[in-house]
Order: sequence, then structure tokens, then C-alpha cells
Amino acid sequence: MNFLPDVRVRCESCDGNRFNQETLSVHYRDKTIAQVLDFSVEEALEFFSALPSLERVFGLLVDVGLGYLRLGQPSPTLSGGEAQRIKLVSELAKALPRDQYKIQAAHKARSILGTLYVLDEPTVGLHAADVEKLLKVIHALVDAGNTVVVIEHNLDMVSEADWIIDLGLEGGDAGGKIVVEGTLDKLMKSRRSHTAQALREFRRTSRVSV
Repeated sequence: MNFLPDVRVRCESCDGNRFNQETLSVHYRDKTIAQVLDFSVEEALEFFSALPSLERVFGLLVDVGLGYLRLGQPSPTLSGGEAQRIKLVSELAKALPRDQYKIQAAHKARSILGTLYVLDEPTVGLHAADVEKLLKVIHALVDAGNTVVVIEHNLDMVSEADWIIDLGLEGGDAGGKIVVEGTLDKLMKSRRSHTAQALREFRRTSRVSV
């Protein structure tokens, strides 16, 4: 029945808690599993601050701008960008210590080559402050010896790239050609690139607003 909207009916047995009474009788710090799953990630970060393994994962979720998500939120309700950032956090939890000052030491201790990460517009739906947090996480990932390829239109993200490949000149059938390839300075000197024009205007207005 794909043409009809989703319908949710509260379970009469558990009253929407998703667990039987025997399970709900177990408490951790006066909270049941149903109450814990109703926490936001930011609330969970504070609640589990004494458990380093959990605190680290929740901290990374906050770092990539997902602090508002509920722990028990159904995965089909996540946007593509949210799902992508959750996958990124699962990789970051393996690759990085949360303490950013330990990254270089961790990199030196690794005996394997860095990992290649490909992100498709990870800033979709993010507030500017959360984009800044995501940029810090990506920089940390690169500093740890990994390579991150990002497909992105966000000008803050483009401005932070070490190497840019600008495709154009237009979209669709009129695009698909490399207009500029190189550093940000090289891109900014281009007179053919629409991205360069947008960046020049973006930087000009940013300076005015400051």
C-alpha cells in the first residue's frame, strides 16, 4: 500500500514502550531501557559520561551535528545526510581517539595505510554551526592519515578542501567537464568557474557581515 501514508498504532500491551514488564523492571541509574531510548544523543552523552566507550561514540555523534537524534529513533525516519553521518561516526569510532591532541600519536602507532572515505553531500540539512563541527571531524580524520573525498556544494566545505575538482560548466548535458582542478587559490583565479564566482561573492559578503 505504498500510495497510503504510514500509520502507527500504539501497542496496548506495552503502551508503546516496546518491552515487556519484566524488561522494564530493570533500571540503570533509575532509568528503564525505554526511557534511555527516548534520550537525545546529547542527553545520552551526559547520562553515560562515566562509561568511556559510550561517551566517545555519543561525543562523535554530537561532533558531526547529530546531537538532536533520539537513541530509539527508527532508521527509516533518518534523512540521507543523517544516515551518512552515522556511518561516518561508526568509522571514526574505529579510526580516531576523541581527544584530538592524540591523533598524531595514534597515526604514528598505526601499521596500516589510511582509509579512503567518500562522502556525498554530508552537510545537507546542517546548520552553519554544525557544518563547522563536521569540518573539524573531517580534518581530524585527514590528520590521522586518511583520505576524504567529498562531493559537495556547501561553500564552507569547498573553502576547506586541500584539492578541488570543479565540474561544469553547467549542469546536465551541458556539464561533466573539469573546469578547474587544483588548490583553492587556483580555483579562485578562474574566470570560467561558477563555483569560483560564488566563492568570491561568499567571501566578500562574509567579510562585510563580520
